[in-house]
Amino acid sequence: MLIWPDTLLVLLGALAIDAVVGDPNWLWRRLPHPVTVIGAVIGWFDRAFNSPSGADAWRRGCGLACTIALVLGAGAIGVLMERALQAIGGGEILIALIAATFLAQRSLYEHVAAVGDAFESGGLAQARRAVAMIVGRDPASLDETGVCRAAVESCAENFSDGVVAPAFWFALFGLPGLLIYKVVNTADSMVGHRTERHEAFGWAAARLDDGLNLVPARLSGLLIAVAAPAVGGRFIAALQLMVRDARLHRSPNAGWPEAAMAGALGLALAGPRRYAEKMVDDPFLNRDGRKDADPKDIHRALRVLIVASVLHAGLYALLVVAF
Repeated sequence: MLIWPDTLLVLLGALAIDAVVGDPNWLWRRLPHPVTVIGAVIGWFDRAFNSPSGADAWRRGCGLACTIALVLGAGAIGVLMERALQAIGGGEILIALIAATFLAQRSLYEHVAAVGDAFESGGLAQARRAVAMIVGRDPASLDETGVCRAAVESCAENFSDGVVAPAFWFALFGLPGLLIYKVVNTADSMVGHRTERHEAFGWAAARLDDGLNLVPARLSGLLIAVAAPAVGGRFIAALQLMVRDARLHRSPNAGWPEAAMAGALGLALAGPRRYAEKMVDDPFLNRDGRKDADPKDIHRALRVLIVASVLHAGLYALLVVAF
């Protein structure tokens, strides 16, 4: 059995800590955030082994080797940390505190809410600056509808990447599973792009990230669909739309939570959009939904996020009882 009640209790503690405390800025102003450290290591691998003059096959092999090294290193660190902490009194509390730093419930809520609040305090220009903190697309090209849709899409996708997926892998494999997931997910966000520099080198990280998010993305979509009635949506309608439209997204995973959110809010999401590198002409998720998203939709998405997060924690609480 991979899932142990003690691990689930620690996970519930981590989810509670993250929901209440979030990322304490006072701490990370004095110490580097663990994800920042992970990013620095990945950046070093990229600079050291991703030679622009190398052949694609060589760069792909280097990227694969670096990804394997990152996974093995993260797994080993996770095992050593977990065993050391379990050997001391109160170690489970420390494990929960560490795990909480890799969860993003409160941080996601605050970053998405900042976009909605920016419309009220500073208008479109300030909202563009706020949304640039959470999306990769060119904020200068976004009108009010574009900013709002980007915030809603980020809310849905990052619920999967930043909350459900790390919790899922912690539930299965404890700290080693959590650290491996965060290393791979961070590598994908840094080098898993289809650009001239990273398409070959980041191939392994991108494919592994796709695999690790396969189940969590679908679970995230289900939780969002269940939360649809919180904003006047219907669970069955959101679920059916998710199943129908998720495959239309260019990502094999992001489409599931985004399509569910589109169904919950009655919005058309994804579709044509501009990133820093290029224009993306994708089909809409929920093509018959409203395309004129507004700041109220951001706050509606946040209500869905809250309910889905509670349901997510409740799922693990039920598993504790079951086991």
